[in-house]
Amino acid sequence: MTGSEDSPSFRLAYVPGVTPSKWVRIWNERLPDVPLTLLAVSVAEVFEVLRGGDADAGFVRLPVDGTDLSAIPLYTETTVVVVPKDHVVAAVDEVTAEDLADDIVLHPLDDTLDWEQLPGRPAIERPATTEDAIDLVAAGVGLLVVPQSLARLHHRKDLTYRPVTDAPESRVALSWPEDRTTDLVEDFIGIVRGRTVNSTRGRSTAQAQPKGESQSKSKGSDKGTARRKPAAGKATGKPTGRNPRTGSGAPKGTKRGKPRRKS
Repeated sequence: MTGSEDSPSFRLAYVPGVTPSKWVRIWNERLPDVPLTLLAVSVAEVFEVLRGGDADAGFVRLPVDGTDLSAIPLYTETTVVVVPKDHVVAAVDEVTAEDLADDIVLHPLDDTLDWEQLPGRPAIERPATTEDAIDLVAAGVGLLVVPQSLARLHHRKDLTYRPVTDAPESRVALSWPEDRTTDLVEDFIGIVRGRTVNSTRGRSTAQAQPKGESQSKSKGSDKGTARRKPAAGKATGKPTGRNPRTGSGAPKGTKRGKPRRKS
């Protein structure tokens, strides 16, 4: 457990483009006494941050660097090309890598996509970061292919983006040091996997219900439980539904439907 047993805490790293707010909100609801600290780190630094103990777990982009880190894939992102709004690509719904063959396509040093062959024509120099590459796109120097979350992160009014149907995709995962799978890490794993607070697969800070109480509640449920039979000779309090004079199933002269209002 991170920190002392008297004052536990949890540190969560995340790379650009990942929005951890949904999982943080659930954490705060389930473990209000355990503060969660967010650490924004670059793709290049996140694995060393985890190995160095500066974070208990982190949202990373696959593949994971090394075999000492565990990872749970969470989702795969759409890949898009970022272009000026007056570029020809902005007039279509989607493109292929071949459609970018005549354009300069920037390849920043922190690129997160695993290319076999880069699309387009290479720039003279590689931008240091994706943010720098965005500025170059706005200046008309070239185009940029990135996961959609990064295009949204660096959104500008003078730029837009379109899906690239045959580009590599980026997968986001939760990762942590395998030899430091603590109780709090297990709690967070349960949250990102969508386990409920009472799930038996994940640890919960809430105390388990007493066995007798749980059984008592389940017996009181209307669904899937048998009704008790009344004791012999004991009235049930329920009408039989038969007219004792006529023997029919409903009282004589009874009409179905809504009663008429008296004038």
